[in-house]
Formats: sequence, C-alpha cells, structure tokens
Amino acid sequence: MATSPHHGPDVRDLLAQPSPSPEARPLSVTDLFSIGIGPSSSHTVGPMKAAESFARELVGAGRAVARVEVELYGSLGATGRGHGTDKAVTWGLAGYHPRTCPAGVIATLVEDVAASGQLRVGGRIAVPFDITRDIHFLPRTVLPQHVNALRIVARDGGGGVVLERVYFSVGGGFVTRLEGDGAAARQVPLPAVDDGPAAVARVPHPFSCGVELLARCADAGLGVGDLVRANEEAMRPRVELDDRLDAIWRAMDECIAAGLEGDGELPGGLRVPRRAGRLHHDLRHRDADVALGARPDPLAVLDWVNLFALAVNEENAAGHRVVTAPTNGAAGVIPAVLKYYLTFVPGAGPAGVRRFLLAATAVGAIIKTNASIAGAEVGCQGEVGSASAMAAAGLAEVMGGTAAQVENAAEIAMEHNLGLTCDPIGGLVQIPCIERNAVAAVKSINAARIAMWGDGTHTVSLDAVVETMRQTGRDMMSKYKETSQGGLAVNVVEC
Repeated sequence: MATSPHHGPDVRDLLAQPSPSPEARPLSVTDLFSIGIGPSSSHTVGPMKAAESFARELVGAGRAVARVEVELYGSLGATGRGHGTDKAVTWGLAGYHPRTCPAGVIATLVEDVAASGQLRVGGRIAVPFDITRDIHFLPRTVLPQHVNALRIVARDGGGGVVLERVYFSVGGGFVTRLEGDGAAARQVPLPAVDDGPAAVARVPHPFSCGVELLARCADAGLGVGDLVRANEEAMRPRVELDDRLDAIWRAMDECIAAGLEGDGELPGGLRVPRRAGRLHHDLRHRDADVALGARPDPLAVLDWVNLFALAVNEENAAGHRVVTAPTNGAAGVIPAVLKYYLTFVPGAGPAGVRRFLLAATAVGAIIKTNASIAGAEVGCQGEVGSASAMAAAGLAEVMGGTAAQVENAAEIAMEHNLGLTCDPIGGLVQIPCIERNAVAAVKSINAARIAMWGDGTHTVSLDAVVETMRQTGRDMMSKYKETSQGGLAVNVVEC
C-alpha cells in the first residue's frame, strides 16, 4: 500500500478496496442494547470504541511512539464536530471505553490534554497531542466500505508507521476493522470488550428475517420473547442473561430519572432549552389537581410518554450516559414505551420488561441484518424507525401478542417511518432528534394496539417493509443521511 507524506497510506488505495460484508455472528440483546455516551452511537460511541481498541493494541506492541494522527471520513468528517467525535476519539485513545468511562474524564480530559499538549495513549504512552492538529475532518472523502470511517496512525520519531488501523462505525455502536490489503481486504467485527457474547455459539432457533422468525416460533411452539430467550441462553446462563436485561432497564430508568431533573440549555450553540424538568413539574401538579377533583385529561398518558422520551434524549444530547436502543439518536423510544408499560399497563413487572427487551431484540436483529440502523446509511428511518418497530414489538409481546401480532406491530411501526431523513441542525443530536423520539414512542404504542386488534394477518410483511427501508435508504440523497447538508439543517437558521 502506497504512503502519503503526511497521512500514512494513500487514501486512493483505500478507495480502491472492495466492500465485503462483516463476518456474521448471532446478534445478542447486549449487542443492540449497550450502555454508552451521548450524543451518537455511530459518531461518539463507535469512534471511541475504535480508538480504545487502537490504544490497547498500540500499548501491547511495546514500541516507541512519537505521534498519533486520526482521520475522520464521510459523515464522521461532516458532522463529527457537532457529535463530539474528536472528543470521543481522544477519550478512547486515552484508554477509556464508553461503557465504563468516568463522568469526570468526560468532563475534563480534553481540556487537560489541550492545556498540557500531551496525551497518554492507553494511559501509558505519552505523546504530544493537539486535537485541532492531529484529528482531521475529511467530509468529502468517503470510503466505499462505509460512510462512517476513521483511520488512526501511530508514528515513531522518524515518521515511520508503528501501527495503522482503519475502522468503520456502522451504527448502534457496532465497529468493524479493515484487515488485509487490496482485493484481499475485508471487514471484521471489532472484538467486544464487554458488550456482547464472549464467543459465537450455536443457537437452537436461528433466524435472519421475519418469515424465519415466525416459522421458528411455530415449529417450537414459542412466542417471540421465549424464542429469543432460548437463543440467548445458548450464549450465557439464564441468571447472567436476566442480570444483563435488568441492568439494561436499570440504566434506561436512571437515564429517564436524570432527564427529569435536567434544566438549562443543551450544549452546542443552538441554545435548545431542556424541557423535561418543567414538563415533569407541570404533569405532577396536573395529577394533584385531578386527585382533588379536577376533570382528568383523557390524553394525559401521551404527555407522560412524551416526557419519558424527551428526558432520555435530552440526557443524550447533553453527552451523558444512555443505552443505545438500538442507537443513541433513537435512545428515547424504547425506554419511553417500557416506562409507559410499567406505569400504565396492569400487571406489568420485571419479567415483562425482560420479555419486552427480548422481543425487541428479535426485530432489531432482523433490521440490522437485512437493512441498517445507521442514519448515515439510510437516514433516520434506520434509527428512530428501527427503535419504533422494536418498541412496538416489545409492547405487543407483553400485551400477550402472538408471534404474528408481534411481527405485525413491528411492521406497522416501521412502515410509517419509511423515508424519514436524518438532517440534524448544526450536526447536533437535538433538532429534530429529541422531539422525533417522543413522536416515535407514541407511534410505537399505537402500532402495538392496532396489531392487537387483529389476529396477526396482514398484507405487508415485516420483511417487505425492511427491504423497502433498505431500498429507500439506498435511493436517498447523501445530504439527507446525517451530513447536515440538507433538509432542516439548511432551511432553519442556527441561532
């Protein structure tokens, strides 16, 4: 591979390489629901994981390093500043993983590096580092393998390459790494630190699409949640699985609670006010008035669902800890519907939360396998649309839905998110992202209720709507796919 005088291998070599599919392995509930840092799973969590992996590998190499450079391509280059990609890469290079990175590091590390001019890669290798000099935004260069690409290069004192890696942040915090050169190059999944199964296991009921899911459920006499549970328990013991499911919901619920206490403005310059705290105060007073005899609002439950979603996505926009569900940009939909279930559905409880998450996992896995959950690939239909379909499936499951009704609920929700663009104003996950999660959460509840009216028989299958979403994303102009170069991003004046 040829080298350029400043940035390692010539980008033309990368552009000439084929675009193989990543190696497949069973998608687990902990793949689709991972605890990370806002505001974006593809632009914050993924690059941070890539940089942390690079740092571990570099420390393990045991060689002297004089400089580390990062190049952000495509969508990462276009909206990386607004999404905090440069900060995330810095945290990762310092050796921190998004699941466990302390809040104090998030708050101060970048400023400390700027003040000292030095970064300790992996916490051990001290190198000069200037975030404005050593991280390059290259929005006009798009690698064929994926629109979200980054390259990290470590050099010795003579400018020679000590270590170089190309990564792809493919949505939802999933990361692949390019291995090999030229025609032999291929993408491989980044080895998980603690998010997914330790090893690939043979599952008893494999499925890759909706038709297969329904057939497996029929053959085994199981509902969607129980079938996914059986697959999960082939990868980890039941007790560990339940502990992980409970941890996922606990993190979601804690995020809602934190959002309900939020106030002030969100960072980034748009001066977007946090509304969840005020709305929470108003709703509690309204409930108190009803208790004293005031006439109840028949649609008050929708206000609570909206509140739960706003709370999560304001936390995400603030760069705080959230659960990818299946992405950060769509992180509020599933928690809001789960909170609705626990608050307003009789008989709800922890066992139902686990069933909800397992059924949602089935739908998320189908969508990611056959289309995409990345806004940079297919627009927001792949993020909020996927989350809405997953939430609808989960709610239908805990409402007692059959496998066919669960699949129908997911299809309804996904169908009515087709064509949704991703055009965040200022490259920030704020407008229209925060309100979009609230609208999608209500849509999920409606989709589940509509599905429960029937017996699961319907004209449009989940597979058909997922394939339609994929085709729509392929046909969608790039300016509507997380570049902030079209739509609201150019038609609303930033102020």
